[in-house]
Amino acid sequence: MSATTTPRTTVTEREARQVAEAARQQDWHKPSFAKELFLGRFRLDLIHPHPLPDDESVRRGEEFLAKLRAFCETAIDPARIEREARIPDEVVAGLKELGALGMKIDPKYDGLGLTQLYYNKALALVGSVSPAVGALLSAHQSIGVPQPLKMFGTQEQKDAFLPRCARTDISAFLLTEPDVGSDPARLATTAVPDGDDYVLDGVKLWTTNGVVADLLVVMARVPKSEGHKGGITAFVVEAASEGVTVENRNAFMGLRGIENGVTRFHRVRVPAANRIGPEGAGLKIALTTLNTGRLSLPAMCAGAGKWCLKIAREWAAEREQWGKPVALHEAVGAKISFIAATTFALEAVLDLSSQMADEDRNDIRIEAALAKLYGSEMAWKMADELVQIRGGRGYETAESLRARGERAVPAEQILRDLRINRIFEGSTEIMHLLIAREAVDAHLSVAGDLIDPDKPLSAKARAGANAGVFYAKWLPKLVAGPGQLPTAYGEFKHGIDLSGHLRYVERTARKLARSTFYAMSRWQGRMETKQGFLGRIVDIGAELFAMSAACVRAERLWREGEHGREAYQLADAFCRQARIRVDELFARLWTNTDDLDRKVVRHVLGGAYTWLEEGILDPSGEGPWIADAAPGPSARENARRPFGSQAH
Repeated sequence: MSATTTPRTTVTEREARQVAEAARQQDWHKPSFAKELFLGRFRLDLIHPHPLPDDESVRRGEEFLAKLRAFCETAIDPARIEREARIPDEVVAGLKELGALGMKIDPKYDGLGLTQLYYNKALALVGSVSPAVGALLSAHQSIGVPQPLKMFGTQEQKDAFLPRCARTDISAFLLTEPDVGSDPARLATTAVPDGDDYVLDGVKLWTTNGVVADLLVVMARVPKSEGHKGGITAFVVEAASEGVTVENRNAFMGLRGIENGVTRFHRVRVPAANRIGPEGAGLKIALTTLNTGRLSLPAMCAGAGKWCLKIAREWAAEREQWGKPVALHEAVGAKISFIAATTFALEAVLDLSSQMADEDRNDIRIEAALAKLYGSEMAWKMADELVQIRGGRGYETAESLRARGERAVPAEQILRDLRINRIFEGSTEIMHLLIAREAVDAHLSVAGDLIDPDKPLSAKARAGANAGVFYAKWLPKLVAGPGQLPTAYGEFKHGIDLSGHLRYVERTARKLARSTFYAMSRWQGRMETKQGFLGRIVDIGAELFAMSAACVRAERLWREGEHGREAYQLADAFCRQARIRVDELFARLWTNTDDLDRKVVRHVLGGAYTWLEEGILDPSGEGPWIADAAPGPSARENARRPFGSQAH
């Protein structure tokens, strides 16, 4: 352990907020169903009738899915990946041969050119077999080199890198650092201009695919200087460059085959031609890339829900207790109903968001974020319920089950594998804040200066006048709406009546908007510190979005004549379950322990309760809480292992 540690980059809360705010996509050029929902406007017309892919996209997508399914069935051994904590080289070689590395890359760059909808179906399929393989493909295409280049790269960059990414090269995205997670204002990795190059120095942590990658997207801070605007900037870096060292391959509670590491850059020269976008645009590029990239996680969550449902159905029909199958005992049956209804809703949210991304008629930044948040939380709950349904067998490993002659069901593994999704690509807590910021954007646009303590009185007066005009028009519309008309949304009624659920969504969206307005009036500038309140507001919005998607999907399936009645049953069950959760969240908006919790936390940090920790031993090892990330040459052996190399 080094005696010296890196001095932390310190920034004020205000500076950190300014960096995050500058990276936000400020404008709204296209309509957004979810944004309107948070404003109390239920724009069903934006999602109904359910948008559909064109015939050619379906043909190409289904053709690839058939090949991928055959490959997954014959070439991927998930038990081996779990046992050896590695994805075999031959599996990756086979995926390359299939073109799976280039699912989202345009055919003119040797990719398959699949739509977002079919890309997500492919990830759900692969992820159901091996979440580690799903993570490999997702990190490569959703946030790795292909997506930022597709959106922000020059023609020369696309010509140089996209064919490689489509067929041969694995890519990774490097933003997080040992002391920097969701607060990029303190990013310490630097890229110093030097002639026609930049020189990179720094350490990146949790680099998914970083151990095996050929190409990296690296976020680094360019110092401001003459001729250089500076700021956080994105670069494409060759992983084999001199000075790039993978210092450690990290191991986790789940996703045992994931190739995630610590990567050090020491005087790594990167051509200026490899810079993506202008200097200072790195965070905006990262966030914009994630707008659709985030849909990859709910894709694998929806796939996990389908698997949980299959196992729950088969097991609960087989296992008998007290003279009948456990599924027919209400305590277990309620869990199965939850898994079935929620899986239907997750797929509804995913398919709707994906098709909206493909059509590009709507701004889906909030929808994608809600899909990630909701999918990761609900998939974890479904897996937890599956383990409970399986009982002791749910806690037992698949290898142990196989060894004693029973079906090797990896229920405990899926629980471990899914847990990271509540942290990956924006933790649940960060997603709450990110979505809340977008949800209250309209309020801040008209009243931001009014609640900003640093603004002069003249600016506050102007903001007050603008806010008065906005709220005079907006507030009266929150009083009444179609949700109060018994006949509204009557087309959603075929034996089972879903129209009442949509009326509930419309009424509740208005109630949600009124609650947000009341909170802003009450707390003003302190609103952003009320993270418990904001999290519940977002969770209510997520439930309303999922209810809307479930109803629209059920109606689409009814009209297509495919499982229409069953879809209506599932949508009805889901909406009834969701309404109970929404009502509980509303109750907790104003009746909660948030203030008391803050008080207890201050006492915990102040050491007032250390007596409560007596009587135990801490098995943790020695060492700093955060590893030293001082720039400089690496003292470790390079753990990089490109697929196809013989180093194991």
